[in-house]
Amino acid sequence: MDFNMKKLASDAGVFFTRAVQFTEEKLGQAEKTELDAHFENLLARADNTKNWTEKILRQTEVLLQPNPSARVEEFLYEKLDRKVPSRVTNGELLAQYMTEAANDFGQGTPYGKTLIKVGETQRRLGGAERDFIHSASINFLSPLRNFLEGDWRTISKERRILQNRRLDLDACKARLKKAKAAEAKAAAEHELRMAQTEFDRQAEVTRLLLEGISSTHVNHLRCLHEFAEAQATYYAQCYQYMLDLQKQLGSSRGEMLPGTFVGNVESTSPPPATASPPALAAATGPTVPTIPVVPTVVGAPNSAPAVESLNPTDVKPPASGTRKARVLYDYQAADSSELALLADEMITVYSLPGMDPDWLIGERGNQKGKVPVTYLELLS
Repeated sequence: MDFNMKKLASDAGVFFTRAVQFTEEKLGQAEKTELDAHFENLLARADNTKNWTEKILRQTEVLLQPNPSARVEEFLYEKLDRKVPSRVTNGELLAQYMTEAANDFGQGTPYGKTLIKVGETQRRLGGAERDFIHSASINFLSPLRNFLEGDWRTISKERRILQNRRLDLDACKARLKKAKAAEAKAAAEHELRMAQTEFDRQAEVTRLLLEGISSTHVNHLRCLHEFAEAQATYYAQCYQYMLDLQKQLGSSRGEMLPGTFVGNVESTSPPPATASPPALAAATGPTVPTIPVVPTVVGAPNSAPAVESLNPTDVKPPASGTRKARVLYDYQAADSSELALLADEMITVYSLPGMDPDWLIGERGNQKGKVPVTYLELLS
């Protein structure tokens, strides 16, 4: 007990001496041992690495999990060293709701069929998102956390020790200046040599740790490449899934959208959502003129019958107004009134009064039928 009390008193004395020395330095009343410029640059780079790593880590967590409550839950599980429970992604939950709605409305109805198709795509998107989150957590977030919770804590600990060694060294220098008697000077010089040795040793240890930040940057660079690759793979999968869905919806559009609304092709409303980016550009671009159509209201007196009720083989092309069009995508005809298309082929198209603005009459040789506008690039 006596030994512990002495040690406690000694530690308290050292702490008080350091506090006095630090305060005097701040007030400009005591000298301060300055570190060399290279060492200061290492310290600044280490601080920047720590600060930016924290910001990147937090924002990446927000990107992967926007729900703050879910992030707090995952943090608590991690601190308790327990496995985080599997969480359903928003896409998977939406897929579940769409499937249940299709069962309720009837899987054989046009709406039910589309719900099933879109729901399956949402399920695949949710699975891709889950894989991306898992990959990013392991290959990117974990290394960043390991640095902050491992290497950086070690660096911070050694920097505190170095700070204490410097305060001890400066306190010894101050005592040597105040010493008057020869014995006091000799004792102060001995303490100064010991403090200088301890300071130099600790400075070398801290320097080696700070120089290791370069290796940290190399490791984080590799992790950043892996994160970018995982993100590129995720978005490529999503793009492919949506292309597949677009083709499925486009091939069944004739069945699901009977075309009861008749308007003007020159309307300022955008093309249907099923149009792909190239088709959208072709349909809305200012350099591509549209084929004029006489606006007609269904059911109005003396209105022309809807084209859907006509046999395309009996339709005669107008004297003027026919255009050439390039096919952007393959298209499977839903019934005998439609014309099957092959990508990159050229056909002649025209419109008729009372026709659905999303459709045109297409001719290829002696073949004739309705074709969707979103699959075409109209040529001047």
